[in-house]
Amino acid sequence: MIAPGSGSRAPGRGGTARSASGLRPRHVTHPSCRLCPRRKEALSPAAIEGTHDSLGELSEVVVEVVHRVRNDPGRLSERWYRGVIAGGLSEERYVETVSVVAHVVAVDTMARGLGLDARPLPRPRAGAPSQHRPAAAKPGGAWVPWLQPADLSDAEADLYPTGRPAANIMKAMSLVPDEVRGFFDLVSHQYMPPLAMRDFSREYRAIGHSQIELLAARVSALNQCLY
Repeated sequence: MIAPGSGSRAPGRGGTARSASGLRPRHVTHPSCRLCPRRKEALSPAAIEGTHDSLGELSEVVVEVVHRVRNDPGRLSERWYRGVIAGGLSEERYVETVSVVAHVVAVDTMARGLGLDARPLPRPRAGAPSQHRPAAAKPGGAWVPWLQPADLSDAEADLYPTGRPAANIMKAMSLVPDEVRGFFDLVSHQYMPPLAMRDFSREYRAIGHSQIELLAARVSALNQCLY
């Protein structure tokens, strides 16, 4: 996972740590990419053909996912997702790719908002990917299969918080459980821990729940986020 202060990235589920570390949105989605602005301005991104500019370290289908998730997430569709899976990206690698982009963008955006330099990227650690796919993962409300709380095995018992329903945003990456753990560890630091989010009896930050949600809603709207 990638989290503030981590010094290395462990091998993922479907790709080595080195290949996962190669998913560098700062570099892969460099502003000099000539395709992204043309697609962004088009009525439909599918109307513009071409190849993304990149460092050449990742497959074209992975670069496509990184660029689209980073630069034009509001117009992603299930048809697009099915296309990248048909293009050779496994469902697990798709989840890992989306997770790495989300981690790096969250950390970089907070640093930029605080007027700080971007944090150094974690160093990859040697090792083979786990290849773990939860046996009970099945189609649900997301494009990728996910885990329902009732289907968790002992290996995933800590995945969702107790005392509140598992939110869809938590279940969305549960095909690769470690990505859920890593991302929501980051959320707990940048936002609030899961149980604190709905604990309106006290305030956990310098600003209150209502102020946090107002800011979150505005940013989500600007980013064309579903939520």
